[in-house]
Amino acid sequence: MKPLFFKFFITFCVLLSFAGCKQERPAIAQPQASQILIDSTLHPADSIDTFIQPYRSRLNAVLDAPLSYAPKHITKTEGQWNTPMGNLMADLLLDRANAVARMRGEQIADMALFNFGGIRSSISKGPVSERTAYEIMPFENGLVVVGMPGRAIKKMVGFLTTASRPHPVSGIEIVLEADGSLKSTRIQGQPIDDERIYYVATSDYLMGGGDRMDFFADRVSISDTGYKIRNAMVDYFKTLDTLKAETDNRFIQLDTL
Repeated sequence: MKPLFFKFFITFCVLLSFAGCKQERPAIAQPQASQILIDSTLHPADSIDTFIQPYRSRLNAVLDAPLSYAPKHITKTEGQWNTPMGNLMADLLLDRANAVARMRGEQIADMALFNFGGIRSSISKGPVSERTAYEIMPFENGLVVVGMPGRAIKKMVGFLTTASRPHPVSGIEIVLEADGSLKSTRIQGQPIDDERIYYVATSDYLMGGGDRMDFFADRVSISDTGYKIRNAMVDYFKTLDTLKAETDNRFIQLDTL
């Protein structure tokens, strides 16, 4: 009898422990929400503003420290085939890409190409700062050098001559006839050789086919400079006391006879 008694006793204890562990089914609370209108009547919390003020002051001091000087307003709206702002952007990409190439002992870039739409601001007359670079280039695009055969460069030229906007270039000269047909193209002063590999400094966005620049699909090599284009701008500004940006003869159309 004793073994049977103990068996029933143990079973009872186990069932009692399960009953003690049983939890009531939780009640689901009804969600509540309210709309907060963000307008001029909403004021910042003084405690938060006081906390971030030292960081804000330091950031503004860095962003607004003069790096160079613009003797006049520089925009991308002057000129039909090339513009002051566009030329400045393309020139600095070529300059900075080659600064990295020389430091690494790598292939020097022959030319540079940027996109008109990637320039998001102009440069006002006066001091040029890091904030200027952020205003012009608010994106995180990187600077790359792409190796392309001459026949792919000719596709690029065809794209540029039919584009509705003056995409910035440097290191290349394109001349159109009065009727808009192509007259000549030279890279670093020499005609394009279909079989030669040319090295183009550009953004990783364009290299990936952005802005319909599909000709970059014909690339044979890619070298990442490790530079964000915005940082390349900042370093370029530091090398110049005064910025020089003009329209010139790098991309022109001959006058009608």
